[in-house]
Amino acid sequence: MPTIQSVDRALQILDLFDDQNKEMKITDISARTGLNKSTLHALLKTLQGRGYIDQNEDNGRYRLGMKLVERGNFVISSIDIRMICNRFLVELSAKTGQTTHLGILDAGHGVYIDKVEGQAAIITYSRIGRQLPLHCTAMGKVLVAFQDDQAKKRILQDYSYEAITARTITSEEAFLREIATVREQGYAVDDQEHVKGVRCAAVPIFDHKGKITAAISLSTLTAIVNNRDFERYRGLLNSISGEISAQIGHRS
Repeated sequence: MPTIQSVDRALQILDLFDDQNKEMKITDISARTGLNKSTLHALLKTLQGRGYIDQNEDNGRYRLGMKLVERGNFVISSIDIRMICNRFLVELSAKTGQTTHLGILDAGHGVYIDKVEGQAAIITYSRIGRQLPLHCTAMGKVLVAFQDDQAKKRILQDYSYEAITARTITSEEAFLREIATVREQGYAVDDQEHVKGVRCAAVPIFDHKGKITAAISLSTLTAIVNNRDFERYRGLLNSISGEISAQIGHRS
């Protein structure tokens, strides 16, 4: 495929900057690109005029410009987490026969935003757009556990720990212990805490800033899925969460 030399050179310059090279002298850029200073000067001035390169007035060194932040935020905001995750949910459901979900935290409530029904586990209690309890679902636990302390406090203020089954967590003290464990181990499980006969696992999805942006879960029927298979499915869920997080810019 033919390339445009000047564009390729400009992109080559931008790619030089990283955590170890946040600012660079023109002589350093020249040495690393092999471009002579006159050509390099013209390219840098063009990039600077467009806001992609900035120059430190104190030392004359060049650095990346704020235009890249603007463009980067535009790309990030245009990513549809549901579109990205759906393929993974479909594949996981096909591989395991279990029902998979994608959920987010919205105004202090968990919400299902996608669902793929499994052939071996028809789950009727969940549907896209429905709110989910935070204290007794694997997904709810994950969505709270990976928030910062201030967000957790805000979310749990006046939260009602309703007993839905005999296994449901019914106090803030017990829930805080539970989500501390979830955060430490990297996943959550609810074993018939929300629906009798249903056991679920959930894992977080992290964005480019390392913040939780969503959670995915897998729901199984205890009458069909034994402990060994459940742990195998949970391992698959962990792998998928890493792949999705990487696709939206997370670096582990």
